[in-house]
Amino acid sequence: MGGSLRVAVLGAPGVGKTAIIRQFLFGDYPERHQPTNGPRLYRPAVLLDGAVYDLSIRDGDATGPGHSPEGLEEWLDPKDWSLQDTDAFVLVYDICSPDSFDYVKALRQRIAETRPAGAPEAPILVVGNKRDRQRLRFGPRRALAALVRRGWHCGYLECSAKYNWHVLRLFRELLRCALMRARPAHPALRLQGALHPARCSLM
Repeated sequence: MGGSLRVAVLGAPGVGKTAIIRQFLFGDYPERHQPTNGPRLYRPAVLLDGAVYDLSIRDGDATGPGHSPEGLEEWLDPKDWSLQDTDAFVLVYDICSPDSFDYVKALRQRIAETRPAGAPEAPILVVGNKRDRQRLRFGPRRALAALVRRGWHCGYLECSAKYNWHVLRLFRELLRCALMRARPAHPALRLQGALHPARCSLM
């Protein structure tokens, strides 16, 4: 066994968090959006580079403060969401929605504020979903990626849950980064350095 990893997938309602998780786990995509009825926890086993890891993936869809980041202070309670025990975060936004990007920005700040002193550093991967709607995006990919990597010190990736594009890569790279977090390097550099081919599959 390679160990265990706790992942939280967070973001504004409707950005595709559950769709990303379901594509990764089951290879399906719901054509009609249905709001998630309460937070869900998935526990898949993943094979990465010959080692088996038990994942706990928390889908943070339902009990948040809506589309506005103002309510995050009340919503992201460390005890309720186990932020102190989370090993890695996936913060999802819709590349066609600037409000969802602002939501992710507020999420990242809230995570940093609630992380207890001395706790292990948890990598954060910001994911722009709905890449299949590229023509409707609100900002250029390079500019957003540069802001996230250099300004926020997080990893950045875009995907399409609808067409299962870069979904496996997302979880593969997040897992590799979380496993590398003990090494003396900047978290953003570690995450971007993990973006290379690796064997990853569900069991």
